[in-house]
Amino acid sequence: MKGSLIIVGFFVLGVLSGIGDIFPPDFFSIHASQYVLYVLMFLVGLSIGYDKELIHSLRQTNWKILLVPIGTIIGTLLGTAVIGVFIPQWSITESMAVGSGFGYYSLSSIFITKYKGAALGTIALMSNIMREIFALLATPLLVRWFGRLAPISAAGATSMDTSLPIITQYSGRAYVVIAISHGIIVDLTVPFLVTFFCSF
Repeated sequence: MKGSLIIVGFFVLGVLSGIGDIFPPDFFSIHASQYVLYVLMFLVGLSIGYDKELIHSLRQTNWKILLVPIGTIIGTLLGTAVIGVFIPQWSITESMAVGSGFGYYSLSSIFITKYKGAALGTIALMSNIMREIFALLATPLLVRWFGRLAPISAAGATSMDTSLPIITQYSGRAYVVIAISHGIIVDLTVPFLVTFFCSF
């Protein structure tokens, strides 16, 4: 939870810096954000590649493990499509683009800002941060009410990193491989789905 609060704190600091005109308007650009994104993607790939134990565990798991990320993706897209019906200023596909971030705020918000503008990009950022914070705070209740897979699905892409400790604590160590593989698979779909829904 501390990590999520730090992220929200930096976001608020950025908003206040923008309002206060601390930086010149051309200080940031979409191109600079893309380079930061490339570095982030490289680091994610590097951390997965270096974790030999993770790769070995994934090879040993049953194919049914794929049902968890598939369920997360379908459920999120259906949910955001329904919500999109009730938001007149944004289209259903734009709502689904926001949902396609699956908690991966640093990636999805950059893509959405590039294709749809800063307003929807900011909504994507806040939506995905809120998803992560919800997963961190609600995991004990999700396990009690909906079962041990619920917090993994709720965490989205963050089930493999920031949400993993709380998932391990309440769902149990037996669900670690599921949480990590779920996070990796959902993570990999983000650029494709966000770009796809932003193209409409």
